Amino acid sequence: MDVETEALIASLDNPIKTTIASWTFWQGEYFNYPVVVSRTEIGLANAAAATTLAIEHFKPACIINQGTAGGHDPELYRGDIVVGERSFNMAALKSQFTDKGKGMHPQTWKRLGYPMHLREDDKVVEHEQFFATPELVTLALEQAGHYSQGKVVKGVIGTADEWNRELDRINWYHETFGTSVEEMETSAVALVAHAYKVPFLGVRVLSNTDQHEQDFEPRTAIDCQNYTLVVIEALIKNVLS
Repeated sequence: MDVETEALIASLDNPIKTTIASWTFWQGEYFNYPVVVSRTEIGLANAAAATTLAIEHFKPACIINQGTAGGHDPELYRGDIVVGERSFNMAALKSQFTDKGKGMHPQTWKRLGYPMHLREDDKVVEHEQFFATPELVTLALEQAGHYSQGKVVKGVIGTADEWNRELDRINWYHETFGTSVEEMETSAVALVAHAYKVPFLGVRVLSNTDQHEQDFEPRTAIDCQNYTLVVIEALIKNVLS
């Protein structure tokens, strides 16, 4: 969504806008270091395509995917930020055969690895999840003191082209797979970053959570970007420069 990138774009010095097919990028400087903002659009396919184009055209030193998310963890509230230690495609599920008229049993569904498989050294490797670069996770958590709109925690990001509002389903995801939040892009970006061997971090703010009857609040997207800018500043000053 546009609101998820507006503050990042506004922070760039001398931004240059580039559009490739359906995806747009802004290349500029932040603290005198080259930074590219990618508007990935919504969903796994868009996110993977935008990330591939960004890597091929701009050769980033690392990738931070940030934005809004819906809460799964009942300990988290709107405005809290999850630094994703890992992410996975939570819609990659397999059901067992049941005969006609025997109903649906989603609580028995199992996770699939092969929708997230990659070919590595000419061998197919299945990934049930993708871990963020540990140094980036640590760096991001160290900036938590700069964020006053909620707490900052390490967690698990579930990705799917879904918006779940059934509390039993949300709790099933959280209890079965440990999801902190759900959104629609992170694991797709992580897959592409892993394939290209680019360091990666996912950061998500709870914009809404049915665990506490808190509806979508657009302002949280700005708050997440401002926190991400603090992380980028620390990255530039302590790692990249």
